[in-house]
Amino acid sequence: MKFHRIYIEITNVCGLQCSFCPTKSLPSLQMDLPFFESVITQAKTYTKEVACHVVGDPLTLSNLQDYLDIIHTHGMKAMLTTSGYFLKKHSYDTLFHPSVKQINISLNSFNKNDTAWTFEQYLEPILNLCQAKLDRKEELFINLRVWNLDEMMSERAFNQKLFDTFSKYFNIDLDLNEIYKEHPKTIRLEDKIRLHFDNYFEWPSLNNQIYGHGSCQGLQSHIAVLASGKVIPCCLDCDGVMTLGDLHHDSLQEIFKAPRTTAIIEGFRNGFAVEELCQKCSYKERFTPQ
Repeated sequence: MKFHRIYIEITNVCGLQCSFCPTKSLPSLQMDLPFFESVITQAKTYTKEVACHVVGDPLTLSNLQDYLDIIHTHGMKAMLTTSGYFLKKHSYDTLFHPSVKQINISLNSFNKNDTAWTFEQYLEPILNLCQAKLDRKEELFINLRVWNLDEMMSERAFNQKLFDTFSKYFNIDLDLNEIYKEHPKTIRLEDKIRLHFDNYFEWPSLNNQIYGHGSCQGLQSHIAVLASGKVIPCCLDCDGVMTLGDLHHDSLQEIFKAPRTTAIIEGFRNGFAVEELCQKCSYKERFTPQ
């Protein structure tokens, strides 16, 4: 069994309360370094890439470099996903650590939080990061996420400010109307610096309506490990509703052979959502042939 990546949540603290994210129900946790290394030691058998989050922001941790050092020691690559609010906590040597393959910055986090920061104060460290990447000729990718597209164009005003700023800074013409019309997945701003677009999505919840069966990338392209050590089949199961095991006392090998795991895999192969949470998840419609 091989995965494109494994999500390992080194902390479930993000420091914000974005309206598009679910309310965190689990206690705040940070995965300690010895346990993290034990997880990495197992994970490297199944993947070469670690995404250091599920709902937490890894940049909230002052010792982020220690986690990246472990990933690098084991010959793996890291993906960092952040709101952008905590970039100043870390040096460029940490953010451009040799293990880091990609930094994703969720730009809509500014628009969906009450903050004393101005738009310019928020974007300045993000633009500085992009410039430093170019000046230092770093090979990693920076993905600037605009995951707020919808048919109502509810974030049109905010997106216009973003695109005006990026158009001027990167000397590129970003036409907001054309983006809403054509729905591109990415636009290149500079070498390995991309604007990445997507729609709002509904997080799965047992309180959602039933969407029926279908297929999913959970246990196919990825799995996730919560900060508590619980293994889940999907990076959107942030509350561990579908816990398959706990790496404090179960191995990944044992978890992958467990009946609940194999039932989920076999179900998705046949377009059948075994778990209630999967049946109440609309995100899987992206992977299910219509």
